[in-house]
Amino acid sequence: MTLKERLKEDVVAHMKAGNKTALTTVRNVLGEISTREKSGKTPVELDDIQATSLLQKEAAKRRDTARIYTEAGESGRAAAEVAEAEIIEAYLPKALTRDEVEAIVDETIKGLQDGGAELSMRSIGVVMKPVTAKVAGRFDGKTVSEIVRGRLG
Repeated sequence: MTLKERLKEDVVAHMKAGNKTALTTVRNVLGEISTREKSGKTPVELDDIQATSLLQKEAAKRRDTARIYTEAGESGRAAAEVAEAEIIEAYLPKALTRDEVEAIVDETIKGLQDGGAELSMRSIGVVMKPVTAKVAGRFDGKTVSEIVRGRLG
């Protein structure tokens, strides 16, 4: 089942359960996905990786908004934003730890070297492509890049 299909099924489940916060949040996320698919010159169908990326951005937006509300003394609004972020995060894949990402980077570098590749700092892209495919939105890309640079340096 794709992520979009799961979201659509959960809309019905939240309606039946009477969970208004979850229902509104999931509908909003589906609306964002639909908007993204229809924007541009030609309509596209988002795959799970693209939809996951969009969900991560939506959750981060809500966390950021909650922080702003907290700083402004609006704890009720902040709590509502955090609740929405948690609902969205439930659809995201389990995040990787730094140790797990380092192991993936080391394994990728070893595999490339075993294949006869000479790796240097200029080889960052060669290493990042397979690592990014394995990590796929479960860890911060900037930190992954720093780990790869550290290993190649």
